[in-house]
Amino acid sequence: MNTILCIAIAFVAGLLATKAMKVFNLPNVTGFLIAGLIIGPSIFGIVSGEQVESFGIISDIALGFIALAIGMEFKMSHIKALGPKVVVITLTQAFLATALVDVALIAFGVDVSLALTLGAIASATAPAATLMVIKQYRASGPVVETLLPVVAFDDAVGLMIFSVSVALAKVFATGAALTVNTVLVTPLVEIFGSLALGAVLGVVLWALNKWFKLGGNKLISAVMVVFLGIGLVELFATLWHIELSGLLTCMMVGATFTNLCVDESEVLIQTDNWTVPLLMLFFVISGAQLDISVIPLVGVIGGIYIVARSIGKYVGAFLGCKITKANPTVTKYLGLTLLPQAGVEIGMAQVAMVALPAFAMEINTIVLCAIFFYAIIGPVITKIALTKAGEINVTKKQKSVKSDLV
Repeated sequence: MNTILCIAIAFVAGLLATKAMKVFNLPNVTGFLIAGLIIGPSIFGIVSGEQVESFGIISDIALGFIALAIGMEFKMSHIKALGPKVVVITLTQAFLATALVDVALIAFGVDVSLALTLGAIASATAPAATLMVIKQYRASGPVVETLLPVVAFDDAVGLMIFSVSVALAKVFATGAALTVNTVLVTPLVEIFGSLALGAVLGVVLWALNKWFKLGGNKLISAVMVVFLGIGLVELFATLWHIELSGLLTCMMVGATFTNLCVDESEVLIQTDNWTVPLLMLFFVISGAQLDISVIPLVGVIGGIYIVARSIGKYVGAFLGCKITKANPTVTKYLGLTLLPQAGVEIGMAQVAMVALPAFAMEINTIVLCAIFFYAIIGPVITKIALTKAGEINVTKKQKSVKSDLV
């Protein structure tokens, strides 16, 4: 089967999955992953393993747009208005989730490189499932008001943690000596080099946005800059052996652009619309990469990952709320709403699989299985937490159901 036909089949599977997810009231991303698993080599083999591997460029581009969207959440005026509370809560829950996963896996005997990588991926939270619950039940109150900015900033913090952790994981995996250069200089070069490149490209996108007046040209400029950023990252690695992060680069493009541009909403809306089919394809491809035959081999490790991450998210949010003297209701229930994973977490796994090929199978299987678990359980727990917090009531639920039927 040729590549174009495989892509068409992936789209068909993804579209059918959206209908199935409505029946079970689950996020579309869960359906895309399941659709990919079904058509992939693990089940029906409609798309072969070699064909899945050939779709690498699609995953790279999709990750670039995911990171761009995250970066556009970092408008300085918005961050200043939120104050230090959200920053403290975000940092405590992200770092504690990472630390607990690292410690638990290393204590169990997992290789340090694999443990560091999974710990970094554990830091990020997917906002999509959480937002779905909030919108569906029209939830409102102090928990929701704190939750929304936390999930917006959480992926950016996770990307920073991920860059450092993967750089260290590569040191342990190659057996290189732990020197100041390998432990400190190399990760810092990757982080600040990526941010510098992203800042320059963000300025370029801002200049192009001012130059072009038509919406179509602005969209083309945004797409071009994302392609350029990812291409330059690969060029630096190939020609000069300078390892930069495509995720951090594109995130910085978005952050720079949104703070320079007076009205970035037009570009954001157009890129969101343009990337819908791209992201669907990305998630279907990710699902096709899941090898279910190895699940029993990594089952215990996956269980430890899920338990340690869940504890880290809840306790970290609890401590952050205590430190900032947040509302008692927020302190009690916020952590329960931070469990879902998808999107950038799959992107982190894809990057880690390339950086640490010896652990590619374990990373992909554990992360995708955890995402399946959280995609099903996460929204249910979020709904229960918001109901207990008094931010979802029967009247709101009835209104939501009525509006959905209309």
